[in-house]
Amino acid sequence: MQTKTPTDTAKRRNKENGSSKIKPKASVTLERTKPLVKDEQKVEEKSEHQSPDSDSPQLLSPEIKLVCTQDNLANHLELVSKAVPAKPTHPVLGNVLLVACKKTQRVQLTVFDMRLAIQTSFEANVQSPGDMTIPVGLLSDIVGKFSPGDITLVSREALKQEGEDSQNSTTLPEAVSNSPVATLLAACGRYQVRGISSEEFPAIPEVKTAQTIRIPPETLKEGLKGSLFATATDEGKHILTGVYFKIGQDSLEFAATDGHRLVVLNTSIQGFSKKKQAEIAQPLELTVPAKSLAELERILSSRTSADPVELSYSTESALVEFRWGAQRLVTRCLEGTYPAYPDLLQQDFQHQVTLEKAPFIKAIERIAVLADKKEKTLSIRINSEAQQVSLSLFREFGNGLEQMAAHVNSDGNWSISFNIKYLLEGAKAIASSQLQMHLTQRDGPAILVPAGNRSKPNILMDAKYLLMPIFKE
Repeated sequence: MQTKTPTDTAKRRNKENGSSKIKPKASVTLERTKPLVKDEQKVEEKSEHQSPDSDSPQLLSPEIKLVCTQDNLANHLELVSKAVPAKPTHPVLGNVLLVACKKTQRVQLTVFDMRLAIQTSFEANVQSPGDMTIPVGLLSDIVGKFSPGDITLVSREALKQEGEDSQNSTTLPEAVSNSPVATLLAACGRYQVRGISSEEFPAIPEVKTAQTIRIPPETLKEGLKGSLFATATDEGKHILTGVYFKIGQDSLEFAATDGHRLVVLNTSIQGFSKKKQAEIAQPLELTVPAKSLAELERILSSRTSADPVELSYSTESALVEFRWGAQRLVTRCLEGTYPAYPDLLQQDFQHQVTLEKAPFIKAIERIAVLADKKEKTLSIRINSEAQQVSLSLFREFGNGLEQMAAHVNSDGNWSISFNIKYLLEGAKAIASSQLQMHLTQRDGPAILVPAGNRSKPNILMDAKYLLMPIFKE
């Protein structure tokens, strides 16, 4: 990665307000995220059952009968349902695999779109063990509308054995009479949903590794929250659509960039990094798709357990697994070399401006009402004599000016301009009462770092948010 010199920058002014981009030092081979199941194995083919010692139970039989609470079933369906694609490539990928185990008295729910798998389980009164797949969206909507209380979920096969299905044998079309059917019985009524055989549900590959990293859940959650917003959304940028992890013996680094801004977060995982005496001889480096990590952050935000999240990574298969409590997320990493960003952070940032974070954000939000896709450049004028910072945005139909006190450690008065959206997102991501802006010169990058009181003092995270300036003709 390289920073443009003043001469180069002047020559390459961006046509869209001249926004500079962060570029890798050398050419990088980039590929899209591959499916978990290699060679695009056909879902139509029957998947092999999990081995007895696998984390996932063996597929049993379609004769299911269980009783659980509406709250438990609704919450766990909500946890997995958002990972189901809007347009599955095969009908069974729009279903949730439900496995009821009588021995453990637990129900396991799994969704898998061939690239991302999410699994969870909860306690239930399992009277007859078995498995089936059910459309997750429909099931979630029905259960969510039930009143609190017990729900009985029973398959058609179990109903037939109990002689309870005769009066409802014609409730579904004859064409689907051989398909699995789940019957939901609650105090308010009875619903039937057609499913698909569990044999069509693809098996989730196991992440085979002797090394597991243990990460405090709050640390992982804050790291994702502080980096995901800076990833690229353009699939053409491939490797930049993920968050880069660099894991050392006692440290964890998150990095994310879309080519215009860069986030780097460093934290310690001392005391949580080992399991089974595994040592990290060389830093572990992987880039995980942002879409998968967004689901991970969402699920972590809904849990309260302090148990560490266990990260397992297979170099051979490029699979990564996050496991915590009864939940498990498996995804394939992005292939390619992440841009070499550290040099951008090693420049001589000789000017420092310290601001109160909340007033600074409010000022940007107010002046942002003048911005749109055509004009989104915010100018910042730094006055060292008055110890003041001015924000301005000029349009044909009007303009805005905001002024605020600041501690300026610099000589003279000078200006610099940024994309207002990137500046606002960066300021909001800084987890402290104040923020400090480190600058080189008007045509060089700027870095935002925390200052003052930390929002979460229990999480010691070194954050750097780098912005490239904008130049206009």
